[in-house]
Amino acid sequence: MTERAAKSSRRGRRSKANPATEKKVMEQLPWKQLQHRGGFTKVATQEQLEMIHDASMIILEEVGIEILNDEARRLMVEAGARLDPNGSKVYFDRGLIMEKIATVPPEFTLHARNPERSIKIGHPYINFGSVASAPNTNSLDGGRRAGNQQDYRDFLRLTQQFNIIHFTSGYPVEPVDVHASVRHLDCLADCVTLTDKPFHAYSLGKDRNVDGLEIARIGRGISRSQMESEPSLFTVINSSSPLRLDEPMLQGIIEMSSMNQPVVLTPFTLAGAMAPVTIAGALAQQNAEALAGIAFTQIVRAGSPAVYGGFTSNVDMKSGAPAFGTPEYIRAAQISGQLARRYNLPFRSSNVNASNIADAQSGYESSMALWGAISGGCNFVMHGAGWMEGGLSASFEKFVIDADLLQMMAVYLEGVEITEASLALEAVRDVGPGGHYFGTQHTMDRYKDAFYSPLISDWRNFESWEEAGSPDALQRANKVYKQALEEYEEPALDPAIREELEAFVTKRKQEGGVATDF
Repeated sequence: MTERAAKSSRRGRRSKANPATEKKVMEQLPWKQLQHRGGFTKVATQEQLEMIHDASMIILEEVGIEILNDEARRLMVEAGARLDPNGSKVYFDRGLIMEKIATVPPEFTLHARNPERSIKIGHPYINFGSVASAPNTNSLDGGRRAGNQQDYRDFLRLTQQFNIIHFTSGYPVEPVDVHASVRHLDCLADCVTLTDKPFHAYSLGKDRNVDGLEIARIGRGISRSQMESEPSLFTVINSSSPLRLDEPMLQGIIEMSSMNQPVVLTPFTLAGAMAPVTIAGALAQQNAEALAGIAFTQIVRAGSPAVYGGFTSNVDMKSGAPAFGTPEYIRAAQISGQLARRYNLPFRSSNVNASNIADAQSGYESSMALWGAISGGCNFVMHGAGWMEGGLSASFEKFVIDADLLQMMAVYLEGVEITEASLALEAVRDVGPGGHYFGTQHTMDRYKDAFYSPLISDWRNFESWEEAGSPDALQRANKVYKQALEEYEEPALDPAIREELEAFVTKRKQEGGVATDF
């Protein structure tokens, strides 16, 4: 078929949509535990990787990490670290670091209340999470607004509805209309009732960790001892770069690791701001901070699950604003993956962008960031769908655009079937020179599932698209997210579990929740 004939065929392929025949059920890929096929990009040579490792060990031995928690310092010193007699800095010998991180399991299962939604973390698995921690919501209809409980719950519903999202990364948007003293109770209870996938608890003080652990236990309907043997809740620990672990983060490690729950240790190393301006220097600092935190998880409880988090990017040196989806971000993600594999640790990365709206910039920066995660061998992708504005907004439209992108990556990860049947030699013989394959039996047997069918991309010809009102990707995404919410059904929950959960939340609210500054 010539190029001109192909264009002619494409023009005739679709006519204008008939609303009476449109399917109401959103078509998407089935839920699946995804796996890498290897072939990860190696940006750094083995010699260069060892140079980064050695630099990070020198940082830990000679510069130290500031540890802002008395109990954490005591535990570290008892394990063999050295405390600065004039302050709160702790120095770690490289032998101690390597001894401790060697006990981290290279793979573990994060259990969901629905066993069919439990996920494996570690090589060769890859999992996608929702957006998390945005203070604002953004949508085509409502514009940019402060996070609220209704939007928070709708993002959870989308997280449940889209099969390509494996876990809730945190609060997709912060519901600031719920008082901070009890916000974690409502939010985590919603994670149990509105989704049946694994979820996250913020480490913002001991009481919130303890409440989160109890809510996760109740949600699964299990005993405390079973909870300890089956990790069911994770937390993200961000070091306060440069070279500091603060009180709530350290307390979070103590509470979560002591209960054998996963800790995702992620330094916030922005090259040129909180880390050296060079990617190599930023990665050396990231590596030092991550390994110090991961080693501490093992000091608390040897064998407890932990994940090496990489979030190194650069800033705009004109404004100081964080930049994401840059070439530097991709290279940092790929090298971070190399470092994680060097230490035999699961690896976390993110799908991020710095755009203020769900436009072309948000799309290409997310594509770049996600490619860095995929090619870097990431096992745990945070902020997989909905992140915008450098993390300051969660967008409903961007959520489904990202879901489409994640589905494309999932299909890519499947590889290519190469068999006698897929080589199609009989079909080639039948068609011969100058023919076409539209009507061959080989095509007819496979056409329904031969290629990926997108959620958002519009493949109509220009005339049909224009006749339909010239909808752009943002408008199509707006329609899809609303359809997803309309079709959402709350996952089944044992009435006894619901009753116990409601009783716990009510009791903790009556006790005042947790102390706050306001």
